This record gives sequence, C-alpha cells and structure tokens, in this order.
Amino acid sequence: METRAVDLDEHFFRHESGRLVAALTRVFGVHNLALAEDVVQDAFCRALEMWKLRGIPENPSAWLMATARNRAIDALRRERTARTFAPELSRLIESEWTLAPVVHELLGPQALKDDELRMMFSCCHPRLAEPAQVALILHILCGFSMDEVAAAFLSSRAAIEKRITRAKKVLASSKTLFELTAADFTARLSAVHRALYLLFNEGYHGASYESAIRVDLCREAIRLAGVLRRHPLASTPATLALGALMLLHTARLSARLDQAGELHSLFEQDRSQWDTELIAEGRRLLDISATGTELTEYHLEAAIAAVHADAASAEETDWPRIVELYDMLLAIRPSPVVALNRAIALAQQHGPERGLEAIRAIYGLDRLSDYPFYPAALGELELRSGRPELAREHFRAALSLARSPMERRFIERRIAACRDQSD
Repeated sequence: METRAVDLDEHFFRHESGRLVAALTRVFGVHNLALAEDVVQDAFCRALEMWKLRGIPENPSAWLMATARNRAIDALRRERTARTFAPELSRLIESEWTLAPVVHELLGPQALKDDELRMMFSCCHPRLAEPAQVALILHILCGFSMDEVAAAFLSSRAAIEKRITRAKKVLASSKTLFELTAADFTARLSAVHRALYLLFNEGYHGASYESAIRVDLCREAIRLAGVLRRHPLASTPATLALGALMLLHTARLSARLDQAGELHSLFEQDRSQWDTELIAEGRRLLDISATGTELTEYHLEAAIAAVHADAASAEETDWPRIVELYDMLLAIRPSPVVALNRAIALAQQHGPERGLEAIRAIYGLDRLSDYPFYPAALGELELRSGRPELAREHFRAALSLARSPMERRFIERRIAACRDQSD
C-alpha cells in the first residue's frame, strides 16, 4: 500500500494540483495565489501521511478535495482579519453561517471545471510576454516543477524561477480569475495553446533525465486540451488541430519503446502497435478543424502526423507531401528544429546528401548546439552516405548531449552500427 502511495505522489498530484489551485484561487483571490498553493501542498502531504497508514481511499480525488476544502475553511477563519480575499467572498466569510456553505459551493464539480479554464486564461495576462504566460500555466496549472519548466523552454532553472516570480507578481495585481466571456478571450487563446503544446512535447520528446518518454505528461496535455475543446468559446479550429496532433502522436507511443524499454525511432517502430482508435479520433478532429479558414502550425503538424499514420512503412511514406508540409510550417513558425525535421524528410525523398546539405543551410543552427538529435541526424545521414567514421564522431557528440538513459542507449546502438559498417 505504501508503494502505491508513492506512485500517487509522482503522478496523481500533477493531475489534481492544477485544478485544486485554480479552485482555491477562485476562493482566495489571485493576489493570494501563494496561499492557495500552500493549502494544496498541505492537503497532499496530509493525504500521503494518512494513506500510508490507512490505505488509499476508494475515491482519492474526492478525499483530496475534501481535505483541501477543510484546509481552505481553516485558512479563511485564521486569515480573514489579516488579509483580503476574493471580492465576492469577503462579506460572506464574515459569518460562520455562510463561510462553509460558500466554500463548498465554490469548490463544487462544475466550478472546478470552469476554474481550470479561468486559471489557464488568467495566466495569460496581457502584461506578460508569451513565454512568461506559458511558464505560469505549466507551473501552476499543470504541476510542472521549476526544472521541468526549464527543460520545456531549454532554459536554466535560475532564469525560469525569475520569470515565474515576476509573472506571479503581475498575476497578483488582479483580484479575481479571468471571466470566461468573449472579451479578451481570443487574444489569450494562443498562449494557452502554446502552453499545452509544450506540455505535450515535454512528455513526448522529454528532456527529463529519468525517461525520454513521459506518458503522464502527454495524457495531462490531452486532458487539458479536452477541457479547452469542450468550452464553446475555446473550441476553435486551432484548438481542434492541437488535439488532433496530440492524439496522432500519442497513438505511436507504445511503439516508441520495445519490451526491454529501449527507444525506437520512427523508422524502427512496429506500426502494428500503433493505436488505431487514437489515430481515427485524431483524424476526426483534424477533419473538423479544417472546416474553417484558419491554418495554424497545429494543423500542419497534425497533418504531418496523419501522413505518417497513413503509411504502412517508412519506405511507403509520402515524403514529398511531408516536405511540402514542413515548408508551410517553416513559413508560419520558423525554427531550427522544424528545419532539421524537414532536412530529415528531404533526405528520405532525395537521399542523404541532400539532407546533409539542408542541415548545413539551417538558419540559426547554433541554437541546436545542445540538442542531441542534431548531431544524431548528421550521424545517421553520414552513415547512410557510407562514411561510418565521420558518422561515429557525430554520434559521440550526440551521446555527450543525451538527456536520459534511454537516449544514451539509443545513440550507443547507432555507434555500434558505425563499427559494424566499418568492419
């Protein structure tokens, strides 16, 4: 039973903490965000203590909510003369007759769903730059640690701590969470999309030392995208396309690792293991997203994933179409990583020399200096070009940048392949 409690500590808290912090922030006011975070942390610590002794309850989410609610009432009683709370709550907490019923109502099931959305959009305050908005959503609502946010941004922990601290001060200038009305909704939606996209990518292409794949992060991103999609104002073509790309990529997760836990590239995967139901749902969302006039990076990335899903093997993939889609993606959101992926697709279409030429022509190539799959791509193409010694040098450079044991073992296998070709 104790082992299972530890498992909940690692995975359950991420799912529950964001919605509880959002709900308690609704109660306390955004200027008391730190108090909301403290109450949630206290409730979770209490849960771990009790569950180790008595076992995990049948409904741990409800247990945690009840504990957080009681802790919130205690905090309101203790602090109501020392600080101000949400304006709509201030007069109601003055009386013991109204205090508990009001808190129970504000932490009800429907309020929890709405408050998650309110927190997403509150984090996207217009006075904050988009990177700060995204960092807040990842940290507060998605339960990312400072290290995980830093990994998602390919930044240092110290820089992220400063960014989040400054962003929280801006957020504290508001007294209530963002209201889910048409006003300002569209302007903030793109930052919410970006945050969920980064959350998913951290799970799918994680920089975590523990694992190259973190399914819990992918599932959390899909869950939050679903929350977004179910709100009438947020169910835009971009939202639908974002959901589509998440599902189409997640469909391949089981094939990215073999039974021994070793990482496999797209070219090595057993495609019979791809989840056909997720692929079908991803295609459905992509089709619906295409009914409007909006074309976003999420549409294009989902379309690329759909082309891969249509192919029975890497050799049968419509590589010219993928290169075309990457060209369109570069026009919308240029980045060295997108350009690197385009070069790899170009190599599949026209051969490794064309791929190497495209990599050398990438604008901002220095930004890939810490990205292990840049030298790994060079190594792969040099190996395919019949230059195993040069390929081995690139793979060794990639090995020095590997972010997890899975990545290290994957690259070590490619180094062995270079030796085999040399012999």
